[in-house]
Amino acid sequence: MSRTASVSRKTNETNISVTVDIDGTGTSSISTGVGFFDHMLEQLSRHSLIDMDIKAEGDLHIDDHHTVEDTGIAIGQAIAKALGDRRGITRYASLDLAMDETMTRAAVDVSGRPFLVWNVAFSAPKIGTFDTELVREFFQALAQHAGITLHIQNIYGANNHHISETCFKAVARVLRTATEIDPRQAGRVPSTKGTLA
Repeated sequence: MSRTASVSRKTNETNISVTVDIDGTGTSSISTGVGFFDHMLEQLSRHSLIDMDIKAEGDLHIDDHHTVEDTGIAIGQAIAKALGDRRGITRYASLDLAMDETMTRAAVDVSGRPFLVWNVAFSAPKIGTFDTELVREFFQALAQHAGITLHIQNIYGANNHHISETCFKAVARVLRTATEIDPRQAGRVPSTKGTLA
């Protein structure tokens, strides 16, 4: 079964196309016009092993907000579409991820029910020219439209680049584990309800 999907999203603010392959190797082609965000999305693809082809054009003359949020929406929609009824998946995963002085924890339930718990604080409003508040906006959009319950907690850290990067890497790793096919599930939906929604 091929777990791939493509989504296009066009508004007055953005024009975005996303293709994902859940069972990929972590290869990516990403262009959003926001350099730091591209770097974070490359981490998301590489460490989840989800192949991602992302092209986004947005109203960057205003700011990065619409581009980041709408890209999160489109990636989430593509992941949900690729997963289908989520039959046979592992469903749950959690991980503590270290990077230099920083430690971030992520946990996910690929449940069909969107929810974000965000316990991450940045010590500065920007990383370079990128607004740090947009990290949360991205994950809110991703969780909402992928239909996942996502908890992210920065346990400690000093460098804001590292804090952001550990969020993306930790989420990537839990998505990788939770979306993998569990051979012991024998193709069942991993819920006593018989459905994930």
